[in-house]
Amino acid sequence: MKLNLKQRMRLAVIPALLTSQVALSQSAVTLPEVVVRGESVVSGNLGLEETSGTGSRLGLKIRETPASVEIIPGEVVRQRGDVTTQAAVTRATGVASAATPGNGSTALSARGFAGHSSVMQLYDGTRLYVGAGTVTFPVDTWPMERIDVLRGPASVLYGEGAIGAAINYVPKKPNRTRFEHEALVSAGNWKSYRAAIGSTGPLGPAAAYRLDIAGTTSDGYVERSDSNRLAFSASVLFDVMRDLAVTLALDGAHQNAPRYWGTPRINGVIDPGIQRTNFNVLDSVISYQDYWTRLKAEWRVSQSVVVRNEFYYLTTDRHWRNLENYTFQQGTGLIRRTGYLEIFHDQKQLGNRLDATFDGTLFGRRNRFLAGFDVNRIDFKHTNNGPFGGQSDVNPFTFDPGLFVNLAGTTPRFQTRTRQVSVFAEDALDVTDRFKLVAGVRNESVDFHRKELAAATAFDKKLGALVGRVGGVYAVTPGLSVYGQYGTGVDPLGSLITTSAAQAAFDLTTGRQAEVGLKQSLLGGRAEWTLAAYRIVKKKLLSRDPANPTVSQQIGQQSSRGVEASLGLQPARGWNVDANIALIDAKFDDFNEQVGAVLVSRAGNLPPNVPQKVANLWVTRNFAGDWEAGAGVRYVDKRYADNTNTITVPGYAIADAFLSYRLRRDSTLTLRARNFFDRLYAVAPYNTGTQFILGDPRTFEVALTAKF
Repeated sequence: MKLNLKQRMRLAVIPALLTSQVALSQSAVTLPEVVVRGESVVSGNLGLEETSGTGSRLGLKIRETPASVEIIPGEVVRQRGDVTTQAAVTRATGVASAATPGNGSTALSARGFAGHSSVMQLYDGTRLYVGAGTVTFPVDTWPMERIDVLRGPASVLYGEGAIGAAINYVPKKPNRTRFEHEALVSAGNWKSYRAAIGSTGPLGPAAAYRLDIAGTTSDGYVERSDSNRLAFSASVLFDVMRDLAVTLALDGAHQNAPRYWGTPRINGVIDPGIQRTNFNVLDSVISYQDYWTRLKAEWRVSQSVVVRNEFYYLTTDRHWRNLENYTFQQGTGLIRRTGYLEIFHDQKQLGNRLDATFDGTLFGRRNRFLAGFDVNRIDFKHTNNGPFGGQSDVNPFTFDPGLFVNLAGTTPRFQTRTRQVSVFAEDALDVTDRFKLVAGVRNESVDFHRKELAAATAFDKKLGALVGRVGGVYAVTPGLSVYGQYGTGVDPLGSLITTSAAQAAFDLTTGRQAEVGLKQSLLGGRAEWTLAAYRIVKKKLLSRDPANPTVSQQIGQQSSRGVEASLGLQPARGWNVDANIALIDAKFDDFNEQVGAVLVSRAGNLPPNVPQKVANLWVTRNFAGDWEAGAGVRYVDKRYADNTNTITVPGYAIADAFLSYRLRRDSTLTLRARNFFDRLYAVAPYNTGTQFILGDPRTFEVALTAKF
């Protein structure tokens, strides 16, 4: 039985209210407030003294972690006006967008690897397994306390699918001690409106709540690309006993996304005359509904032992009905539209993660050790109208969009069941007062079953992986650390829970990384910088056998190496500077494709959707007491849309700016300009580069925020 949003929220609130009454009636001593420093980091500071559970579960500071870890504070995200998680995270070092409607408009690239099978996205440390290359949650930045980015293989912490990076979106938490409320309203071009509220505070001496809701609607720049979404995050925290805290959380989003699949290239370029044209059909649909219900517990068994458990039930329902592919016909001057696709995803994930941390000594030195396990069951059902037939040729400048054509009929096609079990451990030993050794290991086992509903056939597949990492950090001075790390990871060939029969004979791909770097804080914390160099090699790619081009084998390899640098600086009172740059040298080392009857090597080519340079700069200044101004530039180098490197997606540099005035102590009026110089640019290619997903032109927005 399917429940609507109101019914689900009522079901979630009932046990929370009952538990709240029990907690309020208890006479036990309440859990003392724990002050977590650094969860709100101002711009102009990289937060090297902060802890990040994304880079390590041992409570290590970023300066103590032998890896590239970055924090983007939520207050900085909202100051810059980044409304979507995609816009916010691509401010991080070396992270670029690879978003299309086909992947949920959330795919990213990092360190030479692109897509959801290599760049993992988590919500508060939990992942929804990728189904058919798609992830659709989270999407809105309003509920976010911070965004943590761990670059390089993260399989030791989170399992398969994170050779490039792991992105963790961390929502705001309940406040035990005081009430805090905030609200936002904004308006911009193309009838774009946004409203959001947030509230937190105590529910008596032994409980607290948090509620955040954000609604957004827009007609969109491209015709017939109207969209709306509602994102929400609600949680109630209970101090069940002095040392036991339990949190019940319900998070989710309803999205009717822009029904825009890109603009076709005419003679290799985007014609400005069709920049606003939508080649999709009139009755198109892109709709997502995501719900995340989680029950978290933290038990401080003693001063040195902490046990954490999270039980979660995640669901997502997706619906696409679109005409997706547009190709310019040189002979006729028309656009050929193909791919009348209707697809439904019905995905449910039930899981539990438990870990225990022991803070003690080993050989007389401080040692922190963690061990735990993670179990999941994921059920996925795929409904579509394959083989997606039908086509129409239209004049790109004058045409009737028409209606959706369904030749085959939309019916359930396959369903899968995936069971995942993993055990993991992590350790940090203070070998000396200056040198820290950090290591981790994870063993993962996957039991997969797929049933073809139309053909009544099925197959089973078992996968396993043992991955690890080891690294060291040496404090040259109290503010300067040098580190090195070696780690391994695994990625699926596609999306693990939708493995096809053609992929069933193969294993997970494997990767390894070596990384060295520097991290320093100076000028009393007013300046922080990091520098990292790495090399990643990924093996077991599917490639054609040179001896028999009709046979695919796991003999392919790709690699990347690069240098990343970031800087946070407060050069003078009221000034903040954030800057980062990534230089990436990525390539196929051993990869063959069959073109007709000929075997063609792609060795030396750049993998699709991977830029070789990514950079960001933000400068803000407070002045005249109540005024604040800021400007930022995002640069993404050219990419290729195909393995042959014949279709180039041009690079771009986009400038944003804002000007804010504090009306009262707790209210601010802000004027924003995005893409200030009105650049025409492509976010990502689609349909192997026959069309480009274009970014918005220059937009203006006025916003009013208030805290009370």
